[in-house]
Amino acid sequence: MRWNRMLLALLLVVIIGIPVVGISAQTIPFVHKKRYAMGTVYEVVAYDTEVARASAVIDKALDEVVRLDAMMSNYKPESDLSRMNRTAHFHSVQIPADLYKVIQESLRYSHLSDGEFDVSVGPVVDLWKAAMQGGPTPTVEDEARARACVGYKKIELIPPDRVEFHSPCMRLDLGSIGKGYAVDRMAEILRAGGVERAYLNAGGSTMYGIGTPPEHAGWTVHLRDPSNRLDPQVVLTENSVSTSEQTAPSALGGDAPGHIVVPASGKPLRTRYAVSVVAKSATASDALSTTLLLLGPEKGEAMIKGLPDVAAIWISRDGEKTIAGRGLHIFLKADSPSIVEESNVENKAVTKPKQN
Repeated sequence: MRWNRMLLALLLVVIIGIPVVGISAQTIPFVHKKRYAMGTVYEVVAYDTEVARASAVIDKALDEVVRLDAMMSNYKPESDLSRMNRTAHFHSVQIPADLYKVIQESLRYSHLSDGEFDVSVGPVVDLWKAAMQGGPTPTVEDEARARACVGYKKIELIPPDRVEFHSPCMRLDLGSIGKGYAVDRMAEILRAGGVERAYLNAGGSTMYGIGTPPEHAGWTVHLRDPSNRLDPQVVLTENSVSTSEQTAPSALGGDAPGHIVVPASGKPLRTRYAVSVVAKSATASDALSTTLLLLGPEKGEAMIKGLPDVAAIWISRDGEKTIAGRGLHIFLKADSPSIVEESNVENKAVTKPKQN
């Protein structure tokens, strides 16, 4: 399907949620498709002269997300993750290759963060999810029982495809890394199918840019800014950005429910920051955004000094900011007028904090 200049601009306003100006009369046709999976909407916008082929490849990429959701959902009792969570206690079980890889990557970030990132936090997360849905606030005894189940060192991966939990009550929750892995798999499928210019969006919290939009240097993304003062931006080209932020405080006070839980304490994270992370892969940006939110600016900055091609920005509600990392760049409106000026004619999107 080929679109004229005006219709293309109007559609980009609808599907990406931003104004686009200066579209060339020779614009390459684009395809936009979306699918609901993993509790959010996955979208792809791809520019390609062969629209039918690109459309078919996008369908294949979105099918992959649905397949991974069926494998890694902790809401579906028939998923491979749910089956593993029921049966892998003191007994090794075989799991699919993708699930093995995601757990393997999760353990990497657990080691890097000294346990601040921990997918074994499932029992504690479930307590607070129930509270968020209107259930009672967990008692000290509830928290202690759930916390006893947690600990990434109790997860044993047995190559090439088995896992064992050295705990009687461990359950993994992959909400802090699964969407990023799914985006990376989508990108692999799109590239293999010949799609060279595409923007991938997983619910506004994890995004990836393949190639560049026509006539532009990259995909400009406006990042989460709880202060509404700084307008941080990143230009994606063969890399990803993810944003994490704690659930807004409720009227309950005290240990109000939140979807991001501190593994060591078993309590919802208290923070005034939102954090966005740019990395070469969506798996990395997704996992690191949660990790760096948990660590905070001081510890987080120290951790990512040793990571190549990673950049992060923490922004508080009152506009306090910390930018750290190397190899990739995050720009602020006040600091980079050239980027802001250029972004007026690029494809843009606004990140949303992820819900694990």
